[in-house]
Amino acid sequence: MRPLLHLSVSLTLALSLAAPTAHAAADLPAPRSDANSLRAHEQLVAKAKTGGIDLYFLGDSITRRWGATDYPAFLAHWKKTFHGWNAANFGWGADRIENILWRLDHGELDGVHPKVIVLLAGTNNVGSEPADDARLADISRGLTALVARCREKAPGATLILTAIFPRNDHPAVLPTINRLNAHLAQLADGKKIRFLNVNARLADPDGKLFDGMTVDRLHPSLQGYQVWADGLTPLLTELLGPPAATDHAPPPTGDPSAKPAPRPTP
Repeated sequence: MRPLLHLSVSLTLALSLAAPTAHAAADLPAPRSDANSLRAHEQLVAKAKTGGIDLYFLGDSITRRWGATDYPAFLAHWKKTFHGWNAANFGWGADRIENILWRLDHGELDGVHPKVIVLLAGTNNVGSEPADDARLADISRGLTALVARCREKAPGATLILTAIFPRNDHPAVLPTINRLNAHLAQLADGKKIRFLNVNARLADPDGKLFDGMTVDRLHPSLQGYQVWADGLTPLLTELLGPPAATDHAPPPTGDPSAKPAPRPTP
């Protein structure tokens, strides 16, 4: 990271650490305060500057794990699915909408000019308890702001809004997720903003995830990611054409705190 950017991040974090611990409004950019998230942000800014990105994925851990070096099985599936579309992953674990907004405001989409942005965000704002009308309105404003920021930063991109996935770690929040997904659907215009909902292939009508779709009742398994891929592929083919034989996306990144996998013994 360049010194000026490092100073800017440090000052922002100093202000955030002095602020109350309550979560910010979802439509107000807010940084993460842990050192590991800062290191990850530096990685992602560097990735953005590399160029060669036509397909840009944005979100939290559900997005991140699919294309991260510390999840090698998921990464292999990512490469098989998106090779030739120049895809890069800009997800970061535990991010709330306001954290993703902050990352966009601090260089992670500047100068990238992707043709397509795939967005999946909001489950960390939903949390573990059903939302009242005020919190639903707050999260909806955050999602609206996130769409607007993507359009502002990458006006030439088509945005694919992915419906928030069902989660069975806290089943009581499923009605909240359904209402937020209805809001996402209303944001789509069918042209530059598309809405993709694969939840009927992940879970039954009551929101109970089908066997094998998740590793922990929240994060997708390989089978769950394949459902997402099956929903994306027709849209990506329409918007980007068939995948090319070569790929120009930057190398994948991962969790800076993750220990490298042990090398096999000779």
